[in-house]
Amino acid sequence: MLDIVENSGDALLDRFRKTRGTTLALIADLQAEDTVVQSMPDVSPTKWHLAHVSWFFERFVLEPCGVDRFRDDYHYLFNSYYNSVGEMHPRPLRGELSRPTLAEVLDYRSRIDDQMIELLERDRVPEDILTTLVLGLHHERQHQELLLTDIKHVLSGNPLRPAARTSLRQPPSATAAAYEFTRGETGIVRIGHDSDDFCFDNETPAHDALLHPHSIGNRLITNGEYREFITAGAYDKPTLWLSDGWTAIRERGWRRPLYWDEALETEFTLAGQREIDEHAPVSHVSYYEADAFARWSGHRLPTEFEWERAAISDSNDANLLESGYLQPAASADSRQFIGDTWEWTSSAYLPYPGFQPLAGSLGEYNGKFMCNQMTVRGGSCVTATDHIRASYRSFFYPDARWQFLGFRLARDENA
Repeated sequence: MLDIVENSGDALLDRFRKTRGTTLALIADLQAEDTVVQSMPDVSPTKWHLAHVSWFFERFVLEPCGVDRFRDDYHYLFNSYYNSVGEMHPRPLRGELSRPTLAEVLDYRSRIDDQMIELLERDRVPEDILTTLVLGLHHERQHQELLLTDIKHVLSGNPLRPAARTSLRQPPSATAAAYEFTRGETGIVRIGHDSDDFCFDNETPAHDALLHPHSIGNRLITNGEYREFITAGAYDKPTLWLSDGWTAIRERGWRRPLYWDEALETEFTLAGQREIDEHAPVSHVSYYEADAFARWSGHRLPTEFEWERAAISDSNDANLLESGYLQPAASADSRQFIGDTWEWTSSAYLPYPGFQPLAGSLGEYNGKFMCNQMTVRGGSCVTATDHIRASYRSFFYPDARWQFLGFRLARDENA
């Protein structure tokens, strides 16, 4: 899971500094008051994200290297779900943590940075800890995404409709390519990560999977196409919906994607309220909504294996974090597998044949969540370029909408 040559010495130190610096750059326009709010149980306050990723390095890299813990109470406050290392503050109550202050959290973060840099500069990280260190860097990349999607949800509830980032560029305009289906691979194919580069444990082991005859859409479904689904009355047609989906939209009053206004004309973004671009990929829809759209259109969602094989050869430029838009963008690109939105697949999030979680407490990272969730693929407009690959698997409950979640279509074909 780690190429020691590529991820050693000065290169690893540079990666550490860059990753930690990116996190701070993402919060540059926020006020201290913004960083404390928790708008729903799935959302964590910005301040908590900043502390938690620092706690990860402290607990899993610094402590095994003999560095004393900064504060024992931080170990309780900023543990996320690692039951094997101790108790933690309940996730739904993270918004109650007015203390430590943002200034104190940033000081904690700075202290951890200094200790990590000292270790790396003195080449004092044992080889068996290097893998964990690199995992920590990718863990922080994940929290950069969560930080942005969480603060978007927080600010969306503010009547002032404030921007999280005041200098965001408007994505360029483009006309989406015509929707077409491309015949996918059929038969036994190789799935999963199969190299010495970093990957998460849930991408392994590489294994064979059987693909039946199918075709897959050439791009993501757009806002304009999803608006047609809404105006056709799909939210009132129970035959389009899975049972749990129908219950969800009725009980929660869902009539459109999260962040769209009632007129279906504007949406809330990290740059504030903006006009909906009908050619940009639709985002912030649940699995239930993606599945209902697929039924309405006479198609289905792709399996994660169909998606991975189609995405492997995708080398086009992608709208990722470094693009600077922090919003799905219209594109005439006829593939669009990487970036813009995570894509719902029809595959339940389950272990691959022969899956083995990481040893020790880090085995809690992915494996214990392999139940009752759906697999998403492809990254989004807030995923870092060095953090995405065709084999990457993430997962959400089917009613999740606060992430950048979109979809493409697939269909069965005759053999």
